[in-house]
Amino acid sequence: MKELDFIDIIKNQTDNVYIGDDCAYLKDFGITVSQDNFIEDVHFKREWASPYDIGYKAAAVNISDILASGAKPEFISLGLSLPDVDSEFIKEFCRGVTDGSYGAKIIGGDITGADKIFISITAIGSTSERKISSRSHARPGYVVITKGEYGLSSQGLNELSRGIKSSKAIDAHLRPKLDLKFSEAIAENIHDNYAMMDTSDGLADALFKIAKSSGCTIKSKYIDGMFGAEDYHLVAAVPENFLRRLKNFYIVARVCEFTGAYLEIEDKKYKSYDELNLYNHFGE
Repeated sequence: MKELDFIDIIKNQTDNVYIGDDCAYLKDFGITVSQDNFIEDVHFKREWASPYDIGYKAAAVNISDILASGAKPEFISLGLSLPDVDSEFIKEFCRGVTDGSYGAKIIGGDITGADKIFISITAIGSTSERKISSRSHARPGYVVITKGEYGLSSQGLNELSRGIKSSKAIDAHLRPKLDLKFSEAIAENIHDNYAMMDTSDGLADALFKIAKSSGCTIKSKYIDGMFGAEDYHLVAAVPENFLRRLKNFYIVARVCEFTGAYLEIEDKKYKSYDELNLYNHFGE
């Protein structure tokens, strides 16, 4: 079973209106909420990542979802299952979590023993004076903008697997830098509905999911590294006249009426998600 099929079953069985974006927007409470797991030998290896690296990325991947919603990171709750580790590991891990939380405060959690490291973080963002995004809010005529260099994280993972210990790409993979200002500039100034996601599963992934959720076609130029994962940049579909309010971005795509394919990258058309041939947690 594929991951998206798994999610669809959960959504249908629970009749859940909150499932669909990477954050649940609880409007009545003024918050967005996201949760991610970070598991040894699935998402990281201890021979590659220091305790600081593990803590940093475990927190950052959750905060990235809060930023993609347009909310301000406020709190995290930390679930931690550990094998026998020493106090220095815990100190460095906590230092990493603190830096990777980008100002969000740890408010509690749970600790248990385990054979391997298992981290589960719930992140909460404040929506006060911000307009919250949804991947279903792209509209024909919108432009899709982003920042940053794509493909570095995938390159870093490849280098680690080949025994390389240090490089710019490895830094990007182990300690992705999040862009709070990009999220803030959009969410605090835009009046129209808009779509925003992070590129945790790749730029191509984000473009396709926004297009499908919005019932549109997104037409993109080819960007080196756009089929790689874990760059953790933000990508946003916004009205073109909003661009004058922003700085330091580039247009990667345009949103069009649906043409029969959700994503067109130059002359290649993608009608289904499987055609992107991206990573699937549950195999075939």
